[in-house]
Amino acid sequence: MREGPRVLDLRGVDVTTFDFGEIAEHLRTGGVVAYPTETVYGFGGLCLPNAVDTLRRLKRRQLDKPFIVVIRSLADAERLAWTEDARELARIFWPGALTLVLRDPEGIFPAGVRSSSETVAVRVSPHPLVQRILGAAGAPLTSTSVNPPGEPPTSSGVGALEIARSLGAGSEMWVLDAGVLPPSGPSTVVDCTGAVPVVVRAGTVPVGRLRCAVPEIHER
Repeated sequence: MREGPRVLDLRGVDVTTFDFGEIAEHLRTGGVVAYPTETVYGFGGLCLPNAVDTLRRLKRRQLDKPFIVVIRSLADAERLAWTEDARELARIFWPGALTLVLRDPEGIFPAGVRSSSETVAVRVSPHPLVQRILGAAGAPLTSTSVNPPGEPPTSSGVGALEIARSLGAGSEMWVLDAGVLPPSGPSTVVDCTGAVPVVVRAGTVPVGRLRCAVPEIHER
C-alpha cells in the first residue's frame, strides 16, 4: 500500500525558534509541501524541474499555466526585468498579497514556473512560517492553491491533507499544518511586462490602492 503524505503539526509553534532544516532538506531533494500563506494554503516546492513536475501532475496543470513563485525579498528576483512601476509597487506592497508578473530574459526559472512568453509571477509573502522556510531552503518556493481543479482552495491544514490525499499525493508531500487561516481572498496579480502595468486578477490588494502608487495602472 502506498504511503500517504506526512503531516507536521506546527500549530502553536514558535517559528522563530523552530528548526526548519528537515523541511528544507525535503525540499532540496525534490519534495513538495502544503503550507500556509497570507491568503490560503498552497502547494509548493523549490523551483526544480522534478518538484515542478510533481506539482503539475498533482494539480493536473499544463505548462501554459505556470506556478507563482514566493520569494523572501526583491533581491531574490533581482535578475528579472524590473520596470520602474514594478519596483514602486514592490516597495509599497511587499511583503503582501500582491503578485507581480515580470520578464525572465535570462531563463532563470524552469518551464512550469517560467511561461512560454518568458515571464515569471513573483510575490514576497509576509507569513512568518513561509519566510522561515525560504530562509532555511535558501531558494524561492513555488505556490499554487491547495484545491482540486475547479474547487475553492482550503484555509486549513486538515483540509490541505484531505485534498492532497484525494489528488493522489504520497510521501513526497509533507503537510505543514498551522491550523485554520483567517478568511482572505487571493493575491492581486499585476502584469508589469509592458509600458503600463495591467491588473490581470483582482484580489486582496484593491486596485484603488494600487492606483495610489501607480495612477496609470490598467485593468484587463
